[in-house]
Amino acid sequence: MIDRPAYLNQLSRSVRRSPVTALVGPRQCGKTTLAHLFAKEKTEAFFDLESQLDLNRLQNPQLMLSPLRGLVIIDEIQAMPDLFSVLRVLVDRPENKARFLILGSASPDLVKNVSETLAGRVEFVELSGFGLQETGTDASNVLWLRGGFPRSFLARSDEDSLAWREGFIQTFLARDIPQLGISIPPAAMRRFWTMLAHYHGQTWNASELSRSLDLSDKTVRSYLDILTGTFMIRQLQPWYENLSKRQVKAPKIYLRDSGLLHALLNLPDFKALHGYPRMGASWEGFAIEQVLQIIKPSQAFFWATHSGAEIDLFFIHRGRRYGIESKFSETPKITKSMNQAVESLSLAHLWIIYPGKHPYPLSKQISVWPMKNITTLPKDLR
Repeated sequence: MIDRPAYLNQLSRSVRRSPVTALVGPRQCGKTTLAHLFAKEKTEAFFDLESQLDLNRLQNPQLMLSPLRGLVIIDEIQAMPDLFSVLRVLVDRPENKARFLILGSASPDLVKNVSETLAGRVEFVELSGFGLQETGTDASNVLWLRGGFPRSFLARSDEDSLAWREGFIQTFLARDIPQLGISIPPAAMRRFWTMLAHYHGQTWNASELSRSLDLSDKTVRSYLDILTGTFMIRQLQPWYENLSKRQVKAPKIYLRDSGLLHALLNLPDFKALHGYPRMGASWEGFAIEQVLQIIKPSQAFFWATHSGAEIDLFFIHRGRRYGIESKFSETPKITKSMNQAVESLSLAHLWIIYPGKHPYPLSKQISVWPMKNITTLPKDLR
């Protein structure tokens, strides 16, 4: 098992502050394991809503939960959305002595009325698959190829890892999406998901995708929102402001887990990955996810103009503006696009993440930073 101390500390702070903590993230990313580890010797009760026994215990949830004290864990809570209103009633009672840790595989935007029902009472902690701060940077290539889902990353071989990911995709489409009350043929969603894999790292174009799949723009948009809400897809929004340049205003689309990306693209090993024409896009998505896990900015964007200037990641931290660019090259160089980004966005600094070994400056405001050093990005970013 791989330790996840940063998430345990985050859970500890959240449970201390808020009557309800929601630990959310994709299926099989380790939420239940983390919750059990966190709750060691603290748990009053544990309910798994995929267990018929626990569903029976919660036939009258208010009666069952009212007398409990200490930490109460409810797993896969999206299977019983009526519980959110019950929790609101319970935590508002002066005599309440419980803290609730609820686990879910869908975002609040996808589970209707979650945020509204528990507004002011719930704090969200989002759990991703393993990151380099947990696996160690020596495992960066394995993590890039296999992705961060624990069973995929820890598999005995690349073949076993790919088999697990294929099984995950099939189960996700055939069981997990229908459990959210969404009725979409698995084959149709698989085609769409695979198409998105080929568009990984590109700006969203609903019309182009809808024509390719013979679906309406509205339908492909709804499919995208479902995959986003279940933590499979990241829609990286554009940053735009009143500049003289015309700026891109459509989001960029990334598959959040590089292992699932490679499974959908039928890239089983490094030989296949290195032969893939858009390997740089895979590296870009992997680098962005690692940076976001480490820095955890409150908001993140990309920036691009119609004239071709762009940076992969842009965020504001403590009032200062920063940029991240990713290059799968041993010798990244300053480009005109980077200089335009630094000038137009008034960046305090721009880091170029690359697969080499040594960090070095290219200019006063632009530095090259190795992926293996990504967990030691300058402290003023964190």
